[in-house]
Amino acid sequence: MIPKNQLMIIMIIILTIFFSGCPGGKTRKTDTIKEQVSSMTLQEKIGQMVIAGFEGYEIDDNVRQIIQEYYIGGVILFRRNVKNADQLLSLVNYLKQTNSVNKAPIFISADEEGGEVSRMPDEIKKLPTNKTIGEINNNELPYEIGNILGEELKTFGLNMDFAPVLDINSNPQNPVIGDRSFGDNPEIVSRIGIKTMKGIRDAGVISVVKHFPGHGDTSVDSHVGLPSVNHDMDRLMNFELIPFIEAIKEEADAVMVAHIQMEKIDSDNPASLSKSVITGLLRERLGFNGVIITDDLTMAAVINHYSIRDAAIKAVNAGSDIILVCHEHNNLIEVINGIKEAVKNGAISKSRIDESVYRILKLKQRFGLKDDWIDSIDIEKINHKINHLNTYWTQ
Repeated sequence: MIPKNQLMIIMIIILTIFFSGCPGGKTRKTDTIKEQVSSMTLQEKIGQMVIAGFEGYEIDDNVRQIIQEYYIGGVILFRRNVKNADQLLSLVNYLKQTNSVNKAPIFISADEEGGEVSRMPDEIKKLPTNKTIGEINNNELPYEIGNILGEELKTFGLNMDFAPVLDINSNPQNPVIGDRSFGDNPEIVSRIGIKTMKGIRDAGVISVVKHFPGHGDTSVDSHVGLPSVNHDMDRLMNFELIPFIEAIKEEADAVMVAHIQMEKIDSDNPASLSKSVITGLLRERLGFNGVIITDDLTMAAVINHYSIRDAAIKAVNAGSDIILVCHEHNNLIEVINGIKEAVKNGAISKSRIDESVYRILKLKQRFGLKDDWIDSIDIEKINHKINHLNTYWTQ
């Protein structure tokens, strides 16, 4: 018979072993994100998987509805939403305030690339095009440019930048990339693009590299039609994909997938809706574990060939985490309701939804996103930094 004091010691040892997480006695950590996903309704989960555009300088009933009834994960701002600096700050503050009743903070994003693709108010001095940055080909400048891009957004309360562009501008007839690219050399595009990405990230803003798997050698603008690329995997791995491969090695947080028909990989679906491209190539072959976002599903490359509901379902099943819907309130509602119905009828698995929501919430947590109010901004501080750098492109 075991004495009581020895029995107590044995029980303590057993309980210690049971509650320990691994050899060495470390306590098992609770996965708070997994718990949060488990606590969410299907409507809340699907909402997190959508970033929406809207019209106007202020929030209206439609915006309140998509945030508080549909729980959208984020919004994207365009020049149509920006009148001046005070108005932009007010808009962002009220977007966050409207979302503050929800379980997760909201992405507030923009295409802030520099050059002509800028959503900043006119009070902010303009940065040069990516083409100019590539031609200067200075090792320090790209990081500084990226850091300023991030600071511009962060100053106004934005937290996600759809930049940098990692497309290699190999086709002079390309109607959509042009001077948005850092150049036609994969090594230069990779080096400068990644430094820009790091500059944005170090400013505390999420960088979304684009447009995977490479929009540089196309002759059709995906805003008006569906571009087609006929390169095989060997060419892609040794040219178009090089900047993305390097960005993944440098722990890129998010990737935007383009509406491009990759004929040799998937001749039936554009890349943004292709499981072969998103799961097979980006996830499995290239090992990307971050957040994957579609380009805008309201672009002609998609809606000329699919209903937006079907396109959203295909994108989710292909492996996309976030669906970007930049135009028209009804399109957004159609996307959310379509995904919800597809989950209920088994066309999309619940595990597929949970997988994406986990990645999204993990990204929001990693960057410490909060729906905090910003009282004032210092535009002169940003403009001073831009002035300090402009000797690079005015020589």
